Amino acid sequence: MLTLQCPYCGARVEETELAPGGEAHLKRFGPGSSDADFESYMFARKNPKGVHFERWRHAYGCGKWFLAARCTATLEVFGTYPAQTTEPPADLIAKIKEKRPTWEGYK
Repeated sequence: MLTLQCPYCGARVEETELAPGGEAHLKRFGPGSSDADFESYMFARKNPKGVHFERWRHAYGCGKWFLAARCTATLEVFGTYPAQTTEPPADLIAKIKEKRPTWEGYK
């Protein structure tokens, strides 16, 4: 069972109390964008085996959205951070690289 800690209310909860929101740190394209850019935003998603950044909502708690870094193969959670963050915090990146030296980054 996947267990995440909400960075807002501090509760450590199982995934049954959360709602998944898909991949984090996507560049959104709106009106005036090219068809290719909009199609990429709507349908192209990473599906890595390894470290992945995702959006989650504490649905049965404080109700806020947050971001999490976890390994899709082992369910190891590296950390969570507020949804308003435009890129993963430096300390979280360092933690991931310490455990996964060959990891190339989130982009």
